[in-house]
Amino acid sequence: MREDQSGPASSAATERDRVVLDVLRAVRGFGDSHDRMSGEMRHGMLMNTTDVAALRLLIIREEQGQLVSPHEIASHLRISTASTSKLLDRLAESGHIERGRHPSDRRARVVRLTPAARMDFFRMFGPKLAAIRAAVAGFDETELAAAARVMEAVSGALDGECGDARS
Repeated sequence: MREDQSGPASSAATERDRVVLDVLRAVRGFGDSHDRMSGEMRHGMLMNTTDVAALRLLIIREEQGQLVSPHEIASHLRISTASTSKLLDRLAESGHIERGRHPSDRRARVVRLTPAARMDFFRMFGPKLAAIRAAVAGFDETELAAAARVMEAVSGALDGECGDARS
């Protein structure tokens, strides 16, 4: 015997499906906005997509108190070590990064942002960050925690598809 599809269980599933679709549309909208922002940053900093992505990785890792190796940059950007060397040469020549020895492993190398690069990055991103803070100011802690969990789950799902850990 088949259950009636118009009962409460069916309407609950339909409402959930609608809300999930709304979240997916919001994620797509966020992705589009992020792409536009990244484009503005590329143009404003006179860099290509990979250069900006490398700087963004360095900013994120610096915030987390972590050092970044050339290998990690290659892995994160999904580019070859030869391409990574060219990228790092370009960023060093433009004054955006410095290469150095790892503080506890003399064989390892690390890549760090220069103070000038940090200032450039935040000059470009600072107003966007302020706008994002203003946009979320009206949400309470529970809503923000739920939003963070959703964004982390979406990021994990996307990176899982790419076969790499999230950064």
